Amino acid sequence: MIKGYPAMTTIRDIIYVSHAGTSSVEIVVCVPSFRRPQHLRLTLNSLAAQQTSHRFAVVIVDNDSGKRESVVEAVGFLERSGLPGVCLVEPQQGNCHAINAAFETALRYFPTATMLMMIDDDEIASPQWLHLMVEAALDSGAEVVGGPVFPRFDDPTKQALAHHPAFRPAYDRSGPVPIIYGSGNCLMVRRVFTALANPRFDIRFNFLGGGDTDFFTRCQRAGMTFYWVAEAVIEETVPEARTHPRWLAARGLRIGAINYRIRALIAASPVSRARLLVRTLAILPLSLWRAAGLAVRERQLLIALHPIVVAIGGVLAAVGIEPQPYKDKAKPV
Repeated sequence: MIKGYPAMTTIRDIIYVSHAGTSSVEIVVCVPSFRRPQHLRLTLNSLAAQQTSHRFAVVIVDNDSGKRESVVEAVGFLERSGLPGVCLVEPQQGNCHAINAAFETALRYFPTATMLMMIDDDEIASPQWLHLMVEAALDSGAEVVGGPVFPRFDDPTKQALAHHPAFRPAYDRSGPVPIIYGSGNCLMVRRVFTALANPRFDIRFNFLGGGDTDFFTRCQRAGMTFYWVAEAVIEETVPEARTHPRWLAARGLRIGAINYRIRALIAASPVSRARLLVRTLAILPLSLWRAAGLAVRERQLLIALHPIVVAIGGVLAAVGIEPQPYKDKAKPV
């Protein structure tokens, strides 16, 4: 068992291991993957093209124990690139299960690594990404470092949606920030996993999403510091389906539900829970003002409606109605 890490609860299938335990490895890049082998290939190629003197390894988790489409790409990449790494299959489906498997495997197989990074299997890292993130962590002393994920739309006519909050990065400038929200472009120093009481993504967020926001909220409450590197760019491929109004509305409802659930987990007493309910209801009329401001500034109806949809998602979550988009995704195909 890894110090500071709970005991493993499932048996994972380790498919391929290269250069495990290599003492020169400073960083491990974790890549959870689910039924996107073609996209995964682009992600891994971007890792092989990193321009850095820092020695890194790659841990790739296939979260589809039935089809295992990512395994072929992952093993082929590790063989071709010569990078240290591990390919494994996590049998329990769900984003949080896959990420926890990546973290635990990285810490176990590369015990001298001081930093863990994450990139999703539909993202492409810029050549300087890893170097910029690592240097920022070393220079700032922050426990958690984040960077922007910019959309790369399959349909170029949808480029105006880059300003939509569903796609726009949280910050524009490099420097200390109060928190980061997503794990698609992040770095965590090893002590994050020994300082937290539970250094895992909470599996209650498996099919809703938001396990990363919850994790970083717990880091923030534990007194950890955050830093943003605007130059450490990652691009996310955005299929046409994710630009439709229905998907954007569902995304807004999900964000509202995630925000409510994270606050509800913190609200331990009946009084704090009552305050949370009042706050959640109050956000709804306030969202109208935010929507009006966005309408004037962006002149895009889909963007302007986002605060209202998020507020509605929070209210629905307060009465027990939550979207479960990743639950449908996990069904066998």
